[in-house]
Amino acid sequence: MQTVTDAAALRAAIRGWRTAGQTVGLVPTMGNLHAGHHSLLKLARDRADRVVASVFVNPTQFGPGEDFERYPRTLAQDQAGLAEAGCDILFAPEVSTMYPFGPAASVSIHVPLLTETLEGAHRPGHFDGVATIVAKLFNLVQPDLAVFGQKDFQQLRVIERMVRDLSLPIKVMAAPTLREDDGLALSSRNQYLSPAERARAPQIHATLIQMRELFVQGGHAWQALEQAASARLQRAGFVPDYVAIRRAEDLGAPSVDERTGLVALVAARLGNTRLIDNLIFD
Repeated sequence: MQTVTDAAALRAAIRGWRTAGQTVGLVPTMGNLHAGHHSLLKLARDRADRVVASVFVNPTQFGPGEDFERYPRTLAQDQAGLAEAGCDILFAPEVSTMYPFGPAASVSIHVPLLTETLEGAHRPGHFDGVATIVAKLFNLVQPDLAVFGQKDFQQLRVIERMVRDLSLPIKVMAAPTLREDDGLALSSRNQYLSPAERARAPQIHATLIQMRELFVQGGHAWQALEQAASARLQRAGFVPDYVAIRRAEDLGAPSVDERTGLVALVAARLGNTRLIDNLIFD
């Protein structure tokens, strides 16, 4: 595996692949990689001749008081894991490479509507930072396909909308959420949890499963399910930002009689750690 930090070297390597008629997959990450990230790489590896993974802790998607400074940077460990997973190029740029005029003076991409609810409402500007850095990576790599995890469900929908709206010739692929044996979704932020918090953390997934079961049984309005699930999480020691049932296609609030194409999404704090998860109802 080759590790590059500048745009010119990245483009030169990809140009050689293109000349040979090879397809290119991209897996954007913020590093501190775990088995969930490696599953994204496997999906890209299965669908493309060559795979680029990026490791970049993007400052523009962190808001004031969030964990940008303490977000784990583990490049040497990430390199070893990506090489073992079959990555061809690790792109690990400096901030000056991705934001030559500085993050505050960068061109910003805003995806309307989808970014103004759920995560967007609680983290203003977050998805502008996500859309901007992903667009920059798409421009640098010009992949045939890009893989994103379904755990960040709203992010996935935002990127899909951006690709379609900008007519980018890229197939966006969703990789299923990987979980621990007790149901906790794999996340780099899980390491922030204390042992006692880690023991309670699977309650998020258990709550989502209960929401789906009650919804499938019928007789429960989705608003009542949201309220009951939020109360359950609070009793378990969480501080929910939102517990929501939405249309999976556009994250809009469903009508009373909608029974298919729905997803439940949760964001909640446990101690000092903010966890997110989701579950498709169908």
